[in-house]
Amino acid sequence: MARGVPGGYRTWDDKGRRWWGDLYELCPDDLLTELNGAAGQARLTVPLKRYRALKR
Repeated sequence: MARGVPGGYRTWDDKGRRWWGDLYELCPDDLLTELNGAAGQARLTVPLKRYRALKR
């Protein structure tokens, strides 16, 4: 699940009860759809890697 935090958005892991991944200043629509939908880890990995590479 994507949640708004000061400075952008982060991913909240309900099972682990912790933040997961990077802080995103702008949350891309396709990533947000995957995070708040019924997506598995394999489907989330692709957009996360793409946006992490764009930040560098």
